Amino acid sequence: MSPIKDLNLVYEALNKEDTFSQGDTIAGTLTFTLTKETKVKALTVKAKGDARVHWTHGTGDNSKSYSAHRRYLKLKEHVVAENEKGTVLPKGDHHFKFRFTIPQGDMPPSFKGLHGKIVYMLEAKVSRSWRMPSTVQKELKFVSKSFSHRGQEMYPQSGSVDKKMSTFSEGQVQMSATINTNVCSPGDNVAVVAKIHNSSSKQMKPKYSLQQKIVYRANASTKISDQSLCKMVGDIIAPNSEESVSCQLTVPADVIPTLHNCEILTVEYYFKVYLDISFAIDPEVVFPLVIVPSGFAALQPAGAVGPYPAVAVGAPSYSDFPPPTFPIGPYPVPAGSGAYGYPAPDHTQYANISSGYNNPQQAAPYGFPTAASSSVQPQAPTAPPLFQQGQEPPPYMSPFSPSEDTQ
Repeated sequence: MSPIKDLNLVYEALNKEDTFSQGDTIAGTLTFTLTKETKVKALTVKAKGDARVHWTHGTGDNSKSYSAHRRYLKLKEHVVAENEKGTVLPKGDHHFKFRFTIPQGDMPPSFKGLHGKIVYMLEAKVSRSWRMPSTVQKELKFVSKSFSHRGQEMYPQSGSVDKKMSTFSEGQVQMSATINTNVCSPGDNVAVVAKIHNSSSKQMKPKYSLQQKIVYRANASTKISDQSLCKMVGDIIAPNSEESVSCQLTVPADVIPTLHNCEILTVEYYFKVYLDISFAIDPEVVFPLVIVPSGFAALQPAGAVGPYPAVAVGAPSYSDFPPPTFPIGPYPVPAGSGAYGYPAPDHTQYANISSGYNNPQQAAPYGFPTAASSSVQPQAPTAPPLFQQGQEPPPYMSPFSPSEDTQ
């Protein structure tokens, strides 16, 4: 029977969410009770972070398993130095302090899914010669400060508006949509306004969905999970009519943040607006979303709120279609029949989100610099002439292709 009893790890919480991030310090105490004088070989505390994915394809003899592993954090402290001869500890209660500082780096946040997980753990081990070591573990909730930058780079803010057209035997349907933001947090509202021109003889319903897409990767193979987190159905669009409809969906409070900085799994989100048309291809517009933890600093400067670019799904280029019969742009929400019934999105409420996370004095992780101001405007120096009087300049050749010049 082991003389080591009540082995336990206790760490100091840094915030009410009980989370840790890059640069934070994990400090705590390892405690246990010895029922008699005991010789230990080593006593260590580790902090580690690992990502693992695993799934099986097929059944029986045709089944094949896929798995992958990545390690993102490994810290180790000897609270009792390793000694082959052993260190004798007296009978009674023992308390050992430990302290780690999480290094800066591109580490993904904690995650648990159907086919994979990213887990950060504290582990203490008491080793004795010719005995099985006694261990205790405590999971840490890790929130990454680095994945948010990738989200901003992947989906930059823009003022473009997308549209989608569907043509079938009963007529033609055109749809355009705008969204109020492409970066949000759990519990935030995402508002979309759509303009629908139904020149067909069919009635249809606009539908809205917040989608989560998880991709697991192992051995050059992928496993994709795409599910709807919340849906909403709008009012019927009558045949040969034109309507402006709006929808406001709340991001679930327990949703996992966007995850882009793990090689073997990613978590993405998108907002889908589509028309349910019987016996026809449903037009849809897709807006990528980046979901970040609620405590992160302001994600975008004031005045930068939407509209944001939409991504077309399963359709030829929009330039192949004739221009719509209605103007493209953000639309007001009508109060009459056919409106979805939600108020027009208030852009000001999305301009700022509470700043700071574990250390409020740090700069915002999304990297929006504070604009410098000065009342003195320096005068630019006058450049000397490039060519002497009467000398002809050489012919101009652009280093860019015509398409790049146009863009």
